[in-house]
Amino acid sequence: MTACLGLVAGEPSGDLIAAQVLAGIRNRCPDLNACGIGGPALKAKGMEIWHPMDALSVFGYVDAIKSLPKLYRIFKDVENRWLRSQPDVFVGVDAPDFNLRLEHKLKQHGIPTVHFVSPSIWAWRYERIHRIREAVSHMLVLFPFELEIYEREGIPATYVGHPLADRIPMEPDSIRTREALGIDQDAEVIAILPGSRRSEIELMTPRFLAAAQELQRRQADLVFVVPMVNAERRVQFDQIAAGFSLNHLHVIDGTQTSDVPASWQAMAACDTALVTSGTATLETALFKRPMVISYVLSPWMRRLMAWKSGQSAPSLPWVGLPNVLSQSFVVPELLQEDATPEKLANAIWEIREDVSRRSKIEQAFIHLHETLRCDTASVASEAILKVMENGK
Repeated sequence: MTACLGLVAGEPSGDLIAAQVLAGIRNRCPDLNACGIGGPALKAKGMEIWHPMDALSVFGYVDAIKSLPKLYRIFKDVENRWLRSQPDVFVGVDAPDFNLRLEHKLKQHGIPTVHFVSPSIWAWRYERIHRIREAVSHMLVLFPFELEIYEREGIPATYVGHPLADRIPMEPDSIRTREALGIDQDAEVIAILPGSRRSEIELMTPRFLAAAQELQRRQADLVFVVPMVNAERRVQFDQIAAGFSLNHLHVIDGTQTSDVPASWQAMAACDTALVTSGTATLETALFKRPMVISYVLSPWMRRLMAWKSGQSAPSLPWVGLPNVLSQSFVVPELLQEDATPEKLANAIWEIREDVSRRSKIEQAFIHLHETLRCDTASVASEAILKVMENGK
């Protein structure tokens, strides 16, 4: 009898890792049928795409509310299909608002469920653990400390490492990257990573560029590289940047043909970085670059997040993933009212002036990379196969 796997991946990073996992499972189960929601990588691996992953891509609360009717129709469609013809296992990759609801429904009908990428219950709304217990047969976690949480709560879990740690080289090629970008090998380069969302570009770019102006006032030959995820964000950034006077500013366009993301090019080329809190902080750490982490929310978004989560701040003292994983302030965090251009410039200046500190940061990031590098796709494939074979 042919095995069947149901799968939902709601964003490009999930599509890529899910495709690798699917390939690993098929090595053991060549006749496996896979169906559900995914993108081009999963489609290329032979998965039957019922709905494209773009249908689940919403940014922010307002967008989510507008998309509710469409999301509900998709949810009911995949739920009904899988209840009529039950898969041997269902795998939800991230997208917790969608996947945990779906997993709860499927598990109630005896379908084993695996959730890949734990929601950040360690920072926001820990009480979600009870919902996870009801919905998930097995959790695949990216970070070592998450395994301890699930073991304590009696929820089966496997630590699989982080897929980015497998993809990013232990020793980034700064020389070749600078050559490709036309940046002098002897230049001192600061990466500015204001984020990929419209709201992040709007709130972070003026602060980061003002900090860059101050840094360039102190040292005129500093070079700045800024990656843009797409043409729309590039237009938005250029409009803001027109109000600043900066020399040696290189904007890396994400629409340009390259196998390497624009953000990774900036990270490989730089000496230090100003980074908006999010996955980019982990990527920068994997590139072993000292950084200053920052984030600003509008007053409206702060109130909305506090209302939705029941918290005015995260449960941990750290926000940036490198610090969370290290359980210490390895690199500075300047958030909200502290995210002033002067403080940002001073924090970068202090790091670049302190050779010993930079060395300690680099060593901490090497250790972090080694810890997270576990051949995630293979480990995840094995865990999913065990759930499929055991039926729970």
